[in-house]
Amino acid sequence: MEDLPYKKHRILDEKVVYDNPWIRVDHFDIVHPTGEVGIYGRVHFKNKAIGVVAVTPQKEVVLVGQYRFTTDSYSWEIPEGGCPAGETPLDAAQRELKEETGYTSDQWGCLATELQVSNSVSDETADIFLARQVQKGVPNPDTTEEIKQQLIALEDVPAAIAEGKITDMLSVTALLFYLQYLESDDQ
Repeated sequence: MEDLPYKKHRILDEKVVYDNPWIRVDHFDIVHPTGEVGIYGRVHFKNKAIGVVAVTPQKEVVLVGQYRFTTDSYSWEIPEGGCPAGETPLDAAQRELKEETGYTSDQWGCLATELQVSNSVSDETADIFLARQVQKGVPNPDTTEEIKQQLIALEDVPAAIAEGKITDMLSVTALLFYLQYLESDDQ
């Protein structure tokens, strides 16, 4: 797809309104491309998001479940985490899969890269990896994480998404992309 011509926002003033080890929130006074003066906020993520579609030899997908503070709800997701500067995305994916689930794999691939997670308010990008033929091991989650595991048959994934059992957008994107990849691989 080709980029169309566009005008940029003009920044009049910017300031950091919040900063912690994972995110920074910036406030901008701007002139919109239309000429109207306004404001904008941006959440800057200090790590790249990483997701792993981990598939067992029995064609089951490994999901992790945990309470999410931001939505005040329990969430079933693919193993996910952050890739700090100095670590490769693949190394981060392998680390996160092992930490959260104990599973490991010798068969890795990249399903998608540089996905914009929520580009209307955030600069966060994500890479999605595929781990095939995963082998069970002992998880070692961060001390702040209370994670459960569940296996779901590949054929049950679309219904779980449609019924709202899997709602995390990175997980939904990764799983649907993987199912599409399988479909195109069969042809």
